[in-house]
Amino acid sequence: PSPRRAGGGAGYGGPVPEPPAILTEGLTKRYGRTVALEGLDLTVAPGEVYGFLGPNGSGKTTTIRLLLGLHRPSAGRAALFGVDAWRDPVAAHRDVAYVTGEPFLWPALTGAETFALLARLHGGVDEAYRDVLVRRFALDTSRRVRALSKGNRQKVQLIAALATRARLLLLDEPTSGLDPLMEFTFRECVEEARGRGQAVFLSSHILSEVEALCDRVGILRRGRLVDQGTLAELRHLGAHTVEVTFAGPLPDPLPEPDGVTAAAVGPHAARFEVTGDVGPLLAELGRHPVAALVSREPSLEEIFLGHYDGGHDGG
Repeated sequence: PSPRRAGGGAGYGGPVPEPPAILTEGLTKRYGRTVALEGLDLTVAPGEVYGFLGPNGSGKTTTIRLLLGLHRPSAGRAALFGVDAWRDPVAAHRDVAYVTGEPFLWPALTGAETFALLARLHGGVDEAYRDVLVRRFALDTSRRVRALSKGNRQKVQLIAALATRARLLLLDEPTSGLDPLMEFTFRECVEEARGRGQAVFLSSHILSEVEALCDRVGILRRGRLVDQGTLAELRHLGAHTVEVTFAGPLPDPLPEPDGVTAAAVGPHAARFEVTGDVGPLLAELGRHPVAALVSREPSLEEIFLGHYDGGHDGG
């Protein structure tokens, strides 16, 4: 959306920046002695797709429940478009749509009846766009929910949420149960939503999905935000991998200038992990007969697992 205009007074009637779609300050939630979320400071701008990553128990679902006003913060605050999510939930969530990874719908209703009910609850939707989405997601709206597979029930949720044209989409494992073709359709819809200025808060275990869609990524560990930034920023902190095939035997020893660790992966091949400038390594390799060289940045999966010592963190 374009910046709102002030109605006079300070600012001389000039453009007033729209408040963040999501703003949390010191957001904390404790359940007895258990700290589920600790001091979360987070900002998501209008038109931004923000990926929220972390294993089960890391605090992702707690964060979403706090944003939805379902739980009272133990400390701090969460605001949606400048409105406190707990103190004024009706106003805060007027322009928000939510999709959960486990669809709980009315089993006796058809898909069409579910859409009608959800539209009345939300206060109206873009029906023409909803019809387009039904076709794109190949959903039979005449079938009752109880007869739908999990993937098709997930489609009902997604279509209903996207059809609201809400300024903020809160998506918690939104492609759970979808086949790869429908996952691609979902990604197209998120790209289109971003293009219209909608903000998307995406919590997903599918790292390739987050990598493909998100402008920025935050990584939770045991209730704390341990890293966030654009993919380029996060990759800058990770190791750069250079895989080299030599025309003859491996050099002995393998070149390891500052910031480089090397390991043989075959009689003529080696892998180099570079944490700084790759130039010194290339200069060293230039002294040897190199048949092939492949260089790649760390994937989001490698960055993510790096925060968990390469494994699952059950916190």
